[in-house]
Amino acid sequence: MSSTRAVKWQQFRDSRVISMIFLGFTAGLPLLLIFSSLSLWLREAGVARDAVTFFSWAALGYSFKFLWAPLLDRLPVPLLTRQLGRRRAWLLVAQFAIISAIVLMASIDPARGAESLTQMALAAVLLGFSAATQDIVIDAYRIEIAPPELQALLSAVYIAGYRVGMVVAGAGALTLAAWFGSTTEIYSYAAWQTTYLIMAALVLIGVFTTLLIQAPQLPIDQSPFSKGLPDYPPAAYLRLLAVFGVTAAAFVLIFFLSNQAFIAMKAGAGAGALTHFVLELLHFALALIAAGCTGWVLVKVGAVNRTLAQETWIAPAQDFFRRYGLNTALLLLALIGLYRISDIVLGVIANVFYQDLGFTKPQIAAAVQTFGVVVSIGGGLLGGLLATRHGVMRILLLGAVLSAATNLIFVVLAHTGANLSLLYLAVGADNLAAGLASAAFIAFLSSLTNISFTAVQYAIFSSLMTLLPKLLGGYSGAIVANLGYPGFFLFTTLIGVPVIGLVWLAGRRLALNEPTLRINP
Repeated sequence: MSSTRAVKWQQFRDSRVISMIFLGFTAGLPLLLIFSSLSLWLREAGVARDAVTFFSWAALGYSFKFLWAPLLDRLPVPLLTRQLGRRRAWLLVAQFAIISAIVLMASIDPARGAESLTQMALAAVLLGFSAATQDIVIDAYRIEIAPPELQALLSAVYIAGYRVGMVVAGAGALTLAAWFGSTTEIYSYAAWQTTYLIMAALVLIGVFTTLLIQAPQLPIDQSPFSKGLPDYPPAAYLRLLAVFGVTAAAFVLIFFLSNQAFIAMKAGAGAGALTHFVLELLHFALALIAAGCTGWVLVKVGAVNRTLAQETWIAPAQDFFRRYGLNTALLLLALIGLYRISDIVLGVIANVFYQDLGFTKPQIAAAVQTFGVVVSIGGGLLGGLLATRHGVMRILLLGAVLSAATNLIFVVLAHTGANLSLLYLAVGADNLAAGLASAAFIAFLSSLTNISFTAVQYAIFSSLMTLLPKLLGGYSGAIVANLGYPGFFLFTTLIGVPVIGLVWLAGRRLALNEPTLRINP
């Protein structure tokens, strides 16, 4: 018994395990600097509530990281890769991009008008893209530095560090802004500027960690994604990167060129938030189709090696559909895309709601960013234990029910007003449900991946998981304007109901068609 305990203690002192705590902390910092902390900054600066919620789209980089995840597996960073190795080189690039984006946000006062808001949005998009890139690299690095038996421990300490980073960027940022003198009644740009500069400085913890850690022992061509693939010359990778850049530019160009037309359609359709959401989906789909056609044409004309392009972007998707068949694959993708919709849509406007009720920043920070995070960690541990005991699909179903049902507590809070006890009840129930559901959902997503394409397929799943909820969440301010807060929270409950049916159908389909998946107990 003592020797087993000694081995476990030695694992906790492993430098690889310790490094993941600090990398997790750095990964947890950016998200709330785009979401809750930024939303309160904008509201104090006098920005309209519906405009504030649109800023949640700045984090869409997390939802599209699968598009450039394969590039990070293949492309070297000039000079840095030779010195640090591919993973550490890209990690360092991502971290300095994160610091630059946060400093850029700190240099902008959103109270100065529409132009400053546009600049803030661009800086926030840069932060979202850089943070998503860092997540891709850390996930790949974690898999490559240790054998399978150590992966669970690495993941656990990484998540713990991530949550601490969220507390610092959430509760810490709100507390600092209030301490430096910015309140709802008296806005201080200098207070928020200093706060964000401190957050940028904290990212240096990740930079120092990156410089101190060791590169993975295994060669990059032994990673699950690259194993068995041919080695291409540097020019082929540069052309691949160029094609990706042109394709991304086509998406941006078409999106902005068609923007005025869709604005006119929204004006003609009236003030309905859901109608605007559908039009925004069409707008988004148009830009995606244009980007896809651009990439297809470039491959066809020989701008990039066709085999390399196919291995990079097409093969992982083909493998998924081949393993599950079209009908089951589409059902699974629908479940993945909708499972978190209830809590993500609510979360976009939650802090603005608390502020509108009259809670102070320190109260919000203590309840949401400290108490809520601790409860969510507990919910995650509970979800993991229950999933191990009762099966992933059962806990996935329980999580779907709780995620929708706990939103009804917010209806009561909206009618009651600034009741601190009820705030803690709502935040605690919401985070417990979210933590439990997330633990089961991550296990579910992991079970769907093929070991040959683990990094890319998991990036696809985790991206799809947040795409639709974040798009709809951007309209949460407009929905509140039309329905009021009680109606909005009832709406977030109702959109979670179909998810329960999807979980049930997926459980039956997988039990019948995928007996080797080992999801059911």
